[in-house]
Amino acid sequence: MEMVTGMVADRPVVIFSRTTCCMSHTIKTLISGFGANPTVYELDEVPYGGQIERALQQMGCKPSVPVVFIGQQLIGDPSQVMSLQVKNQLVPLLIRA
Repeated sequence: MEMVTGMVADRPVVIFSRTTCCMSHTIKTLISGFGANPTVYELDEVPYGGQIERALQQMGCKPSVPVVFIGQQLIGDPSQVMSLQVKNQLVPLLIRA
């Protein structure tokens, strides 16, 4: 988990993703559509991607991708992101970050 914590430190928006995951693509498109410039870690392309994925699962992220952090806070998987969007809470979070 320390590895994940270090990866999200000092970055306003972080997305852990896989290049082959359609939901990852959807979440990246949604967040970028609001003008955010997220740091994206493609777990199938970065060193230690498997370890990072296991750490995300230990943090309670199921499925393990995509996972979103905003302002160093774990938001979660696509359902949590979409829930924030429906409640009009996603954009204010992005602005604050």
